[in-house]
Amino acid sequence: MLAFEEQMKRFIKRHQLIEKGDKVAVGVSGGPDSLALLSYLSNNRDVLEIEVYALHLDHMFRGEESYSELQFVESFCDKHAIGCYAKQVNVSAVMEKRSTGLQETAREARYQFFQEGMRKLSANKLALAHHGDDQIETVLMQLVKGASARTGIPVRRPFAEGEVIRPMLFSTKEMIEQYCLAEGLEPRRDPSNDKLDYTRNRFRHQVLPFFKKENPKVHEHFQRFSEELKEDDQFLNELTEANMHKVWEKEGASVKVQINAFIAVPMPLQRRAIHLILNYLYKGKIAFSFIHIQQILQLLKGASPSGSLDLPHGLKVRREYQQCIFSFEQERKKEYGLALQVGECVTWPFGGEFMLTAEASKSTDRDHCFILDPHSIKLPLYVRTRKQGDKISPKGMDGSKKLKRLFIDEKVPKMKRDQWPIITDRDGEVLWVPGLKKSKYEAEVTGHHVTLIYISNHLLGG
Repeated sequence: MLAFEEQMKRFIKRHQLIEKGDKVAVGVSGGPDSLALLSYLSNNRDVLEIEVYALHLDHMFRGEESYSELQFVESFCDKHAIGCYAKQVNVSAVMEKRSTGLQETAREARYQFFQEGMRKLSANKLALAHHGDDQIETVLMQLVKGASARTGIPVRRPFAEGEVIRPMLFSTKEMIEQYCLAEGLEPRRDPSNDKLDYTRNRFRHQVLPFFKKENPKVHEHFQRFSEELKEDDQFLNELTEANMHKVWEKEGASVKVQINAFIAVPMPLQRRAIHLILNYLYKGKIAFSFIHIQQILQLLKGASPSGSLDLPHGLKVRREYQQCIFSFEQERKKEYGLALQVGECVTWPFGGEFMLTAEASKSTDRDHCFILDPHSIKLPLYVRTRKQGDKISPKGMDGSKKLKRLFIDEKVPKMKRDQWPIITDRDGEVLWVPGLKKSKYEAEVTGHHVTLIYISNHLLGG
């Protein structure tokens, strides 16, 4: 038995990748790696007590040459009694329509096809032919790029209604080639794999030979490193979620973080917390880097009480005093101006009501009402958004104060300042900023001539 076969058997058993009764679909390009994987699983399907199928997607990049690979895979499957589902997708046309990159578009098309094929074949496992050399390249590329995820290629992960498995991560390219030769497989070769235009190819042809020269078993160490790092990462992520339970609030497409509580958590968990937040918001589909995490940490720990960051795909990170909001929702200023006569009630657009009444009561909560003398105030009153240059003459104080400075002193988040209701008289004199400051125009309760304005649900506080 070849070393490839013996080690494949041990690797599958150690990681429990395949179980009796599995229906395994193999992603097959026709090249040495995927053909070797299909051949091994097909030759051992009776021993493993599984069903084996092949999935082949022609990206149509190389015209007749790539179509001939599709025919080759179909012919191989027919010869070895393997069920096969093959399809052509014009990835170049999809790229042009969506204005996306080649590798991104091709990968998306490939995995959509895999999902479609698994459903058609009722397969619960998708076996892919990534091997040990691929693992070395991936880990190195992640480190060099400063990617936030640096655990390499996983042995298994959830996918569609089943999971992706990679039974060949133990193997080197040389072992695969030896197996193909021994089995007389005659795989097809993609000439693009030799071009140095692609980053992975440069690592493969220029960096990997040096590592293998230093240690022929380097792939085993990288695989062990990847597996151990993933286990550590999973444990620390669970610890992070447990520690962050009282630190953040998740709501739809946004997350709110309490900064003081966040900073009290150990630094390794802080980094992972940001990673978890970004994965939650991006749904694991958008790449972000270590640089983004560092920028967010600087925003959270900086001396400035406010600030913002623009992250990929429209994600906004805003610091507002001791809160930090991660959100895709763009806050837009919603201007309003509501007139209010005695006996009328208006609804504040952000929740609650304002009522102007001629009835006053000494038992009324004075924090949520404003009492005035209708003979000294020009009606109607207005409930409106703030305007540039707005000032209030505070009750019990000399002079006036700009509302901009009032909001800053009261630590009102910027996003709320454009929502906050401002109460003025007909001439625009600011009478009251509910929940923050009353003006010198408030009267005392002396009789029926006074008028009361209040917030029915007390949303703004005292």
